[in-house]
Amino acid sequence: MEQVMNILTIVYALCCIVIIVLVLLQKSEKGGASESIVGGSRSNFYEKNKGRTKEGKLKNYTIFFSVIFVILTVVLTVLNMR
Repeated sequence: MEQVMNILTIVYALCCIVIIVLVLLQKSEKGGASESIVGGSRSNFYEKNKGRTKEGKLKNYTIFFSVIFVILTVVLTVLNMR
């Protein structure tokens, strides 16, 4: 059981590093909260296909690794309680 904990801890640390790098690579969005209140009207081609761009892929990878991070956090917490 200790070997599993060690492997999961290493994967957890690597996941943390990947999330940090992915967040630092992303560009900041200028609109912020005011755009969500006022309602930014962006229905152009770029907004409809932004998942295929570099920024869209970085965002998707960040979400993926964040979900893995949360799952690993729960698993490691449960395993440490035993």
